[in-house]
Amino acid sequence: MAFAGQAAWITGASSGIGAAFARALAAQGARVILSGRDEAALAAVAADCPQALVLPFEVTDRDAMASAVASALEWSGGIDLLINNAGISQRSLAIDTAIGVYDRVIAVDLLAPIALTQALLPHIVARGEGRIVMISSVAGKVGSPMRTAYSAAKFGLIGYADALRCETAHQGVKVHVVCPGSIRTNVSRNALTADGSRRGTSDKAIENGIDPADAVQRILAAIAADEREIVVAEGAEQYLAETTRTPDEIFDRLADAVAKGYASKMADAQ
Repeated sequence: MAFAGQAAWITGASSGIGAAFARALAAQGARVILSGRDEAALAAVAADCPQALVLPFEVTDRDAMASAVASALEWSGGIDLLINNAGISQRSLAIDTAIGVYDRVIAVDLLAPIALTQALLPHIVARGEGRIVMISSVAGKVGSPMRTAYSAAKFGLIGYADALRCETAHQGVKVHVVCPGSIRTNVSRNALTADGSRRGTSDKAIENGIDPADAVQRILAAIAADEREIVVAEGAEQYLAETTRTPDEIFDRLADAVAKGYASKMADAQ
């Protein structure tokens, strides 16, 4: 029950991994804030959570996000665990893909979680503790065909998270990157095709993938154990992600440099 009594904010909480996070954390006694676009679906998830706040908004709407941040902080008194889970995938060859698809995927999968994290970061740092979780992908560690926009966004999310971890570790902030492989969700059905339309069909690998509830239990256990890069995959996907894992020693060295004044020295050199 590592998260009992804590306040956890989950984006993309209306289905799939996000809904599984909400139910698992609520079962541990956490207070959960549920965000997404489908208010009815969020309410259905909230019905399974004794202490829940539903905050529906489109993650790319910065004004709506700012309002949601104010409401979340007022309700919770402070966010202990932020899970940036909202996202959208893609299934199309780069040569066929409209630039608008890249705009949309990067806006949802990269800029939106950065924006929400940036909005909450001063509050988390001021408290001197808190966890930020970025749901990336195996495709964020290894470039995957038919997913150029998705891989670009998910690679970028890991880069932001790794840099943020180095900057804030000495301030009590713990940043976790999660790289799921094939999880049994609607991610493939909801993926964008070359012209930006919804794909509407799933992949065999996704249909035979890990159950979201099982994946979430593994992720939460790894977060509680302070693992910084968490791979939840099987077979070839696990192999690919594990072979590109960043050694903890690198995270430690960079964080130590910041704690010893690296940022101040850089500022003085300007």
